Amino acid sequence: MKNNMEEFFKNNKHEFDFAEPDVGHFERFRARLEKVDETPKKKGGTPWYILAVAASVLLFFGYWMGNYNQSDSRGIDLADVSPKMEETQNFYMTSIQKEVEEIKTRKTPANQKIIEDAFIQLELLETNYRKLTLELKESNADKRVIYAMITNFQTRLQILQNLMDQLEEFEELVPQENRV
Repeated sequence: MKNNMEEFFKNNKHEFDFAEPDVGHFERFRARLEKVDETPKKKGGTPWYILAVAASVLLFFGYWMGNYNQSDSRGIDLADVSPKMEETQNFYMTSIQKEVEEIKTRKTPANQKIIEDAFIQLELLETNYRKLTLELKESNADKRVIYAMITNFQTRLQILQNLMDQLEEFEELVPQENRV
């Protein structure tokens, strides 16, 4: 069928080429092509750099608002009250950290439950301490709040020391062979 069509067009070529274009047709066509090439192409939408600037501004604003709101929800530590209180806070924090590290080195599957229970109590005391920092900020360094914060540190340290004593007793009671 393809061959039939080709033969038909070859044989009847003279019947298809009967119309001539108007005078100046090619010049008008060339002028239109040049006109299309000269017109700048409009891209749809907003340029990428404007979107990048807008996104940067939004991120900066979000970061600023997050820090602004967070600073309102943060209290003040003992270290912010006076140099002596900073020294006291550093002493307790260092002592607590040393005890925690020592306990972690002694952790075994047999004493894991005891250690986890003590750490849960420490978490509760840490949450209480954060509340005390807010109260200290609101009360303008009230001595009762400062005393409560120091007592909180002492309680945490006492829990860790009691835990160390329990771990030592546990190690004495349970021989190495019977440990899990």
